[in-house]
Amino acid sequence: MSPSEPPDSEAFHFVRRIRIDASGSRPEEAAVACEEPLEIQVGATSLAVVMRTPGRDRELALGFLLTEGIISGPEQLISLHAHARTADPEAEDHVVRAVLAPGVAHDLDALRRNLYASSSCGICGKATIESALAHAPPLDDPARFEAAFFAGLPDPVRARQAVFQRTGGLHAAALFDPVGELLVVREDVGRHNALDKVVGWAVEQRLVPLAGHVLLVSGRISYELVQKALAARVPVVAAISAPTSLAVALAEKSGIALVAFLRGGRFGLYGDRGRVVG
Repeated sequence: MSPSEPPDSEAFHFVRRIRIDASGSRPEEAAVACEEPLEIQVGATSLAVVMRTPGRDRELALGFLLTEGIISGPEQLISLHAHARTADPEAEDHVVRAVLAPGVAHDLDALRRNLYASSSCGICGKATIESALAHAPPLDDPARFEAAFFAGLPDPVRARQAVFQRTGGLHAAALFDPVGELLVVREDVGRHNALDKVVGWAVEQRLVPLAGHVLLVSGRISYELVQKALAARVPVVAAISAPTSLAVALAEKSGIALVAFLRGGRFGLYGDRGRVVG
């Protein structure tokens, strides 16, 4: 999406509100970010329900399947259909169904337990990190970046956040290649969903594993974002806000650099700090 393209009409709704300012109050219509459930199925089994911004549902599901360890690449899928047929036709716009290739091993019950634990912040930090590293080992990626590489990343992403500009209510994730070219930007009410949409796009483009690439996310860098970056094999995650303690701990053990508080060319470097030089 270029800066001049209109935002996806599925991504926002108009609602009534009252604006209050120094001149008084007045009713008006305002755009708000759309938030709706999406059920991700593997075969006929419901795997997860995520609250997302509609649009790019196939990318979201594909990225989710990879970052949560169900698949390692598109060759492990027979099909992935958005708007899958269901018993309730009204729900079809909110279902994506994946059919795995024969022989692809998976334990959906275990994954559902892990997803529940992640949503509840895990049993303890150590166990959570060990679980992530069991699924995706530490990176063996020689990528190094000059500090100046990061200064220009936020502005082109901000220019392509069309729905955020309309509503002020969405997170964004973006992917940059090793020379700093912006490849894709995706928006969503959930920062993890935005990242999954980016990874799903990269899977479709046959770019995964994403060695040498950089992810930029809006908001803070949470453990979940670092875990998903590790699954996609991304060596650097950058953000305009702060990292969490568990995100830093996982980054240190997995070989991922965290570039946080990226504003005005300044930033704080966490995790695998040797990835950024100069």
